[in-house]
Amino acid sequence: MSDIIQLLPDHVANQIAAGEVVQRPASVVKELLENAIDANATEIKLIVKDAGKTLVQVIDNGKGMSVTDARLSFERHATSKIRAAEDLFQLNTKGFRGEALASIAAIAHVELKTKLDRDDLGTVLVIEGSEVKSQDVSVTPTGTSVSVKHLFFNIPARRNFLKSDTVELRHITDEFHRVALAHPNIAFAFYHNGSDLFNVPQENYRQRVVHIFGTKTNEKLVPVEEETEVLKISGFVGKPEYSKKTKSEQYFFVNQRFIKSPYLNHAIKSAFEGLLKDGYHPSYFLNLTVDPKSIDINIHPTKTEIKFDDEHTLYAILRSAVKHSLGQFNIAPILDFEQQSSFDTPYDYKDKSAAAPSIEVDRSFNPFSNDSPERSAKPSYNNGGFKSAPAASWESLYVGLESKGNNSPSDFSEVTFESDPKNESIFSDSTIETTKTTFQLQQKYIVSTIKSGMLVIDQNRAHQRILYENFLKHITIQEATSQQLLFPLQLHYTPSETKIIEDLKANLEHTGFVFSELNTDGIVITGVPVGVPESEVSIILEQLISDVENDVPDTNFSASDLLAKSMAKSLAIKNGQSLNSTEQEHMVNSLFACKEPNVSPTNRPTFITMAVDDIEKKFM
Repeated sequence: MSDIIQLLPDHVANQIAAGEVVQRPASVVKELLENAIDANATEIKLIVKDAGKTLVQVIDNGKGMSVTDARLSFERHATSKIRAAEDLFQLNTKGFRGEALASIAAIAHVELKTKLDRDDLGTVLVIEGSEVKSQDVSVTPTGTSVSVKHLFFNIPARRNFLKSDTVELRHITDEFHRVALAHPNIAFAFYHNGSDLFNVPQENYRQRVVHIFGTKTNEKLVPVEEETEVLKISGFVGKPEYSKKTKSEQYFFVNQRFIKSPYLNHAIKSAFEGLLKDGYHPSYFLNLTVDPKSIDINIHPTKTEIKFDDEHTLYAILRSAVKHSLGQFNIAPILDFEQQSSFDTPYDYKDKSAAAPSIEVDRSFNPFSNDSPERSAKPSYNNGGFKSAPAASWESLYVGLESKGNNSPSDFSEVTFESDPKNESIFSDSTIETTKTTFQLQQKYIVSTIKSGMLVIDQNRAHQRILYENFLKHITIQEATSQQLLFPLQLHYTPSETKIIEDLKANLEHTGFVFSELNTDGIVITGVPVGVPESEVSIILEQLISDVENDVPDTNFSASDLLAKSMAKSLAIKNGQSLNSTEQEHMVNSLFACKEPNVSPTNRPTFITMAVDDIEKKFM
């Protein structure tokens, strides 16, 4: 039998390795920005075209590379960050694996320009699909510029799996936020298709958070500071009233490296216990500094997962630090053990015992006496003064109840009362019976009968389908009516969230929204669609932003479809809501008037049927 195992060519191995490191344009942005930081840059520019599909360029003023280093940097497992395996537990740099540039060069066209400060000329290196096309001397400023063009040009399947430009740009923006927040001592600039998205100078941490998430963020922040032998915590948490339904403003940084940790996130939520509404998440921007020997970063190529030596201690310290800050700044209710001085007993009465109260009884008091002062009638006005009228005798209560004619005193047939129930029927024929064709099961399902058996409808999914088709019709065919608000509604969002609403503004106006102001600090709404409560507006827009960020529809779906789905999801009747008979019947009729009544907008079944034969089989 001939040998069948063989070594893969380098370009094939690089493409396989690139699948772990480079998943989308945002992965390229992350790796290049981290390399620029490791080069001790103080100014970094990020230039993106077509959400990174056409160009991703990072320019820094770092220390640059020599001719040899520039060529060697694109080899696999070539790095300047570590020398031995022991260095993995003393990491002070972002990168250390030596795979990023090699992986990027395997699936894109890369142009590298770099120069050391001591050199007069720099180096220009051009690589396409791991193949070096040229290496020349060039005049270039000190530092490094890396341009990545035509990402996934040799892997069309991976390129086809990329999402829309809006979604990919959102992922790039997220990576930019993570890097910029971790390094407030570095100036960053971010350009997309020639427009300036972010331009933040060197500043302190609070200013960096405010510059990235908008000026209104400043009033939301509560500082958190704690230092122990194990852990040092610094940063901010958001006030509970500014919590969000999404986790878009949750940032953990360990030794200036962004990480994801559900365990530590639970510690924050535990500190906010009792302060947040159901379904809302706290905002936090926390820097954790630990001993590099106590963590393991080499878990995944993206380096966003970290293993801690003692997670339980970190959990307890983090939870108590956040809880202390919330109480210290009067965000959470605390017990006040300092009693007010007005509650103290005077010094002269400190040793005196309390005297028993004396009780006096008027034994001559008679409530039935005519001359009792307590039974006096209502005073009457006479000659500029008041004069008490004599009390009526108790026998007068029975005056007029004597028998008159043949009627006995106990005959109350002619007495009428205001609270008599009215049982009159609108039908003259009492044999007419009203039949109920539907009923609600556990306030979640609507059960109705059909010719072949029984129909069970999920009320939430059915209402989503009804609203979805209604909104879609208004957006694409006819403009919906709007109800004006008595007072304009002002909502604050981050610049990136405001950009999403701005892109969908035209479609939102077709559904009935009216905007009077829309800028980087937030939006002002003066009109909402008919039937949409004012209290639901912020929930609808938050759900819409979340759906856009998470790319709910496929790339071939339009923004109108996404908007209709998101609004239908927000406004649909929730499970657990009681419906009367009329509402139940209207729901059934409206559902089957839809073009696609069988499924919800998210392609889930809206109803099931049970035939009579199937029911009979249950009794066999």
